[in-house]
Amino acid sequence: MNETFDFEDGGGPVPAHRHKNPDGTTGGWVADTAQVAETAGVGPDARVFANAKVFDNAWVYGEAKVYGEAKVYGEAKVYGEAKVFGQAEVSGDAQVSGDAQVSGDAQVSGDAQVSGKARVYDHARVFGNAKIYGDAWVCGEAWVSGDAEVSGDAHVFGKAGVYGKAKVYDHARVYGEAHVYGKAKVFGDTQVSGDAQSESKAEVSGPNLRAELGAIQARRVQVQGKRVVGW
Repeated sequence: MNETFDFEDGGGPVPAHRHKNPDGTTGGWVADTAQVAETAGVGPDARVFANAKVFDNAWVYGEAKVYGEAKVYGEAKVYGEAKVFGQAEVSGDAQVSGDAQVSGDAQVSGDAQVSGKARVYDHARVFGNAKIYGDAWVCGEAWVSGDAEVSGDAHVFGKAGVYGKAKVYDHARVYGEAHVYGKAKVFGDTQVSGDAQSESKAEVSGPNLRAELGAIQARRVQVQGKRVVGW
């Protein structure tokens, strides 16, 4: 007799089965339309459904869900109450945890970590050793790499890039084609946009950037570009 399971996505009960994990334990429910490799693991409370694929040595556990056309592979881990859906991909040694969501055509790879209530979506890319956490968003065609961190309620979007050991946090916004890199820090209510670049050991904060940039220039650190919102 074929088993069914309701993944609570509005589609009602669908043909499904419980995955047999590589260690022999009985894993969570997997829709028959989804694919989970024999080498991959699904925790007993995790769910993989729709047309999602989990393969290589990846693991989905806790109460995590992978669905849509999403792919999780390599040594990647998705756990906690995290969700990976749409056509998103999580690969390499990347980890998505907590209440984080990776969706759209977003890609999280390398040793990157997305946690807390962070959101990575649209065509965004997070790779290297980058960390996205708190309530941070990375979306559009933005990318975060290296040892960079985006946290708090910060948003990085458009075609912006954050890399090196840069940190963007608090309520900061980085967008357009702006780049934040090196050991730069952008925080407070700061908005950096256009083709602006914040580099080296710059620290930019607060809505009044004129005074901040004056102080930065005095330290021989450059914040340059066509536009910095709040100028």
